[in-house]
Amino acid sequence: MKALTANRLTDGEVVFWKAGHWVERFANAQLWTDDDPAAIETEGQGKAQATVVIDVYLIDLVESEGLWAPLSYRERIRALGPTNHPHHGKQAEGGAVIEALQHAHGAARSTGRVNLIKRK
Repeated sequence: MKALTANRLTDGEVVFWKAGHWVERFANAQLWTDDDPAAIETEGQGKAQATVVIDVYLIDLVESEGLWAPLSYRERIRALGPTNHPHHGKQAEGGAVIEALQHAHGAARSTGRVNLIKRK
């Protein structure tokens, strides 16, 4: 599975794609299967919004506690918010998705991020 992520230009907030617009919560993100060509097409749509977001890329997901979470540790941190205190950021909201993100394992880099780095 994959999800599309970026950073919003107005405030730097990590955002995720859902049905044609950007949302702040990973729990609301639209998910695609690994071989879904619509994911690549949507990534292109996100990159075309150069005045709205920056660094648009697909992230790889792994199943965690019956839900989906980013495979990469970096992406889990981005989805949870700052790590300085568990009562700060998006992780302070709690819930099943936040717990799945906190307990997910894997340290691989997302292929989308690797491709983004190679292009620079």
